[in-house]
Amino acid sequence: MYSLLQQLASGIAMGGIYACLGLALVMIYQSTHHINFAQGEMAMFSTFIAFLLLKWGLPYWAAALATLAFGFVAGFAIERLVLRPLGDVPELSVIVVFIGLFVGINSLAGWIFGHQLEPFPSPFPDKVPGGTTLISGHELGTVVVVLLVMGILYAFLRFTKVGLAMRASAENPVSSRLAGIPVSLMLSLGWGLSALIGAVAGLMVAPVVFLEPNMMGGVLIYAFAAALLGGIDNPWGAVAGGLIVGVIENLAGTYVVGTELKLSLALVLIVGVLLIRPSGIFGRKLVARV
Repeated sequence: MYSLLQQLASGIAMGGIYACLGLALVMIYQSTHHINFAQGEMAMFSTFIAFLLLKWGLPYWAAALATLAFGFVAGFAIERLVLRPLGDVPELSVIVVFIGLFVGINSLAGWIFGHQLEPFPSPFPDKVPGGTTLISGHELGTVVVVLLVMGILYAFLRFTKVGLAMRASAENPVSSRLAGIPVSLMLSLGWGLSALIGAVAGLMVAPVVFLEPNMMGGVLIYAFAAALLGGIDNPWGAVAGGLIVGVIENLAGTYVVGTELKLSLALVLIVGVLLIRPSGIFGRKLVARV
């Protein structure tokens, strides 16, 4: 029973990371109706920036804040400089651009920082106050950070003018333009915000998997499964999907398929959701009159 509870707690912590990256995927999809295949690589590169700042002697939280700022600016710049010039090109062209971003950012990180495994520090103590071994300090800290990010994001999108304008632009860009909302700016801000959230996921997962250019490959697949399971057009569905995927991954990896085949569970889940309920658990079913 204790082992089961330990796997549940660990699954919730990893699920929070998947929820962060899944939420970033959903935010891009809501505004562009495309999946950003480079989301994980953007998070990885931001984490390398944090690693570099730490090597230069910055305290962890100062480096983390600078990394989040870098992630936001990088996401904003990618939308403005890479995607905006495309205009209304065919969807396949946009997919090729996303794949190009994936390969380009991965190669750039390997060229600048190398391909060796680097230990990344955790800002949280090894042990949880109270002496329990049910969950590690980093896992508990990850859950707290994810909940804090979700709370700040909810308050921003729900109670600020910029957040409401971003939501309106994603839901109905034509009406938003007529209401005087700068939709193009809101789209760029959405890209920046999604990159910032992805950077949080990178900072939380790096102490677990070690830092290297390919560290986010598996995490991105789990996050994609989480976004599909919860609903690719529902941000909070992606959060719920991330927690579900994290728990399933840990329990099935421990008691069913083993650690070597855990990633295949995400692929099975992706195919299953697309076949049975493409809109996800909390997604909306779109009905069009013919």
